[in-house]
Amino acid sequence: MTKQIVVNAFAMGCSGLQSPGLWKHPKDQSSNFDTLEYWVDLVKLLEKGKFNALFLADVLSPYDVYDGPGNFEPVAKSGAQFPVIEPSAIISLLASVTKNLSFGITFSTISEAPYHFTRRLATLDHLTKGRVGWNIVTSYLDSSARNLLNNENLPLRTERYERAEEYLQVVSKLLLSSWRDDAVEKNPKTGIYSNPEKIRKINHKGKWFKVPGPSITHPTPQRLPVLLQAGASSEGKDFAARNAEVIFLTNFTPETLGLNIQDIKTIAKEKYGRNPEDLKFLTLVTVIIGDTHEEAELKFQDYKKYGDLEGAQALFSGWTGINIGQFEPHEELKDVGSNAIRGIVSNWTKVGPGEDPNFKKTRESVAKQITVGGLGPVFYGTGEEVADTIARWVDISDVDGFNFTYAVSPGSFEDIVYKLLPILRERGIVWDDYPQKPNGETLTFRENIFGVGEDFVKKEHFAYDLRWRSNESKQEFEERQTSDGSDFESNKRQKV
Repeated sequence: MTKQIVVNAFAMGCSGLQSPGLWKHPKDQSSNFDTLEYWVDLVKLLEKGKFNALFLADVLSPYDVYDGPGNFEPVAKSGAQFPVIEPSAIISLLASVTKNLSFGITFSTISEAPYHFTRRLATLDHLTKGRVGWNIVTSYLDSSARNLLNNENLPLRTERYERAEEYLQVVSKLLLSSWRDDAVEKNPKTGIYSNPEKIRKINHKGKWFKVPGPSITHPTPQRLPVLLQAGASSEGKDFAARNAEVIFLTNFTPETLGLNIQDIKTIAKEKYGRNPEDLKFLTLVTVIIGDTHEEAELKFQDYKKYGDLEGAQALFSGWTGINIGQFEPHEELKDVGSNAIRGIVSNWTKVGPGEDPNFKKTRESVAKQITVGGLGPVFYGTGEEVADTIARWVDISDVDGFNFTYAVSPGSFEDIVYKLLPILRERGIVWDDYPQKPNGETLTFRENIFGVGEDFVKKEHFAYDLRWRSNESKQEFEERQTSDGSDFESNKRQKV
């Protein structure tokens, strides 16, 4: 293995995250998610370990598919991603106590108007000096739609992604096409703060949104924060192939992960004319490390004692959209239900220490395995053994990095910092330190991922031509938009 990997921490403004019920473990502090001290201590630890970023997941409503719809009792009792705080509220503080750590923040395209969201995103990019990215999600819980879309059902996936395409259009135009790079002059001699000749309305008129502009926020350090996306459906893969710079995937084997990576790279190249190497792929994993293999196994078994089966089934049902409560606890799932549940079960290869890989997959057995690591794999063993597993996954799948989540927090992250990363560093798999810019300025998120000097999206990315640069007059820019189709109205514009 020759390439260095991206190391992200995966967290959320809730207790437990991927391991429902483990907030009860005496060494877990994740139930302090509603305190600033918890987050400050965490990001200081992550920056000490030279993590690339803290990635914050989010949901907008409780998981209520299990024995539902509308049944939030299991997540309320177990604390399974409920309650949840809003992720962006803490970012400014966390940026103030770190210098190099970046922040990927999840925002849904159904949560608010794109004009208002653009201001929030731009504000964060300014206050962090360019250290934020937007994880674009379309939401998948009907409970979110009922609360945010006037009690309506969640639109079909195809429509959600089409709407998300236009939402991203509006945000990109407001950030890139409304203000020229040098519009803010702050010239005390002329008395001009922002030059109105370098500001324009975007006059967006689409199927879902009509936004005249201009943007109320000025150009940010990155101009367009890093675009991240997680979606395994055909629509999600297409959206990622066209728009995303960093893509999150979850698979139980490196072989299936590699197939999904290659699939998205092929779409990006053949349909949208992008260089596949311009896309970075990260996968979710929980690691459990001991000084010996036996100690790691004992840790794993200890964690499982605190898992909440009802919370696990509620999460599974919400993640998959399938009410697993319709099946008997000990009923084998491979021959029941829809093709969807059978497909999930056939791909279920998550096995813990001492477990038979051919175990009978029932509602109860699947729930027990979800209690540690959720729908992602668990790597356990000594630091050397976990490092071997990471290297094997990279070799087989060509994945670019990992979203490391926790069983207990901050303990799982402490093990990564002190017991895993030093070994990966010795092997040249992760960097020794954050790279430094020649002028000593803060590393932006995009530079953090793609290298110093990579300060904007690649030329083949759809947003590249939307940027109003300082060497263009308003007339020249608008003529270019018209002539090359940059100011597109079609949500499905293709580069080739």
